[in-house]
Amino acid sequence: MTFLQLLIIAVVQGITEFLPISSSGHLILIPYLTDFSDQGPLIDVAVHVGSLLAIIVYFFKDVLVLARGGFASIGIGAQAPNAPAERRLFWWIVLGTIPAVAFGLSIKLGLFNGIATDLFGVELVDDDLMSSIRFTDLIAFNLIFYGILLGLADWLGQERKVFEDMTWRDGLIVGIAQALAIIPGTSRSGVTMTAARVLGYKRVEAARFSFLLSIPAVAGAGVLIVPEIFEAGTALALDALIAGVLTFIAAFATMAFLMIFLKRASMMVFVLYRVAMGCALLYVF
Repeated sequence: MTFLQLLIIAVVQGITEFLPISSSGHLILIPYLTDFSDQGPLIDVAVHVGSLLAIIVYFFKDVLVLARGGFASIGIGAQAPNAPAERRLFWWIVLGTIPAVAFGLSIKLGLFNGIATDLFGVELVDDDLMSSIRFTDLIAFNLIFYGILLGLADWLGQERKVFEDMTWRDGLIVGIAQALAIIPGTSRSGVTMTAARVLGYKRVEAARFSFLLSIPAVAGAGVLIVPEIFEAGTALALDALIAGVLTFIAAFATMAFLMIFLKRASMMVFVLYRVAMGCALLYVF
C-alpha cells in the first residue's frame, strides 16, 4: 500500500471513530470513492488499535481508575477509600461490553446468516457483502436513521449525569447500543452517545462514557488479529504499524477537539452531516 493510501485511511479513521458519523461506513466507502484497492481487515484493525491508544492516552486518569477497580476486584488495593466506587465502574464497563461481544460472536458463528441472505443475497460473513449495492443502501439508511435519533436524544436529553454516576443499568443499556454499531453506518460513538444522552448524561460525559466503553471491544479485536498480522509478512505488518501511528495522531487531535466542542455546542452539526451523507449515498449508488 502507498503512503497516501495509508494516510487517507488513517485520517478518515482517526476523525470518524470519535465523531458520531460512522468510521466503518467511511472506511468501507474508501475503495468506492478512490482507485485504491480495499485496505483489508488487517489495516482496519490496525487503525482501530491506533484509536484505542489515543483513548488510553487522552483519558489516562480514567483508565487508571478502571484499572484500579479491576485490581480491587481481585483483592489488590481493595482497602483503598475509593476502591468500592472504582470497582463498580470497572464492572459496569465489563457489563456494557458483553452485548457487543455476544453479538460479534453470533455473527462470526453465522447465527444471522439466514437473515443476511434474505436481506442482501449473501452471507453476513461473506466478503461479497462489502461490495453489495444493497449493503451500501444499509449504510446510507443507518447514517440517516441513527443520525436523527442522535439529534432527538441530544435535543431532549437532560444535562445532569457524569461518568461517575454510571449504574449497572446505564452500563448495560449503553452496551446494548454499542452492539448495534457492528452494522456499518450506525457509528459506535454515535449510538452510544445517543443512549447516554437519553439516560441524562451531559454531552461531554456522554462522549467520555462512549470512549471508555470502547476500550475492551477495540482491544479484543486487536488481540484477535495479532497472529494474522505476523503471518501476513513484514511488508503488511509495516503498513499496519504506519497506519496505526497515523491514526493515533489524527484520533488524539479529533478527540481533543470534540471534548472542547461539546462544551460549547450541540451535536446538531453531526446530525446534519449524517443525513446529508446518507442522502448523497442513496443518490450516487
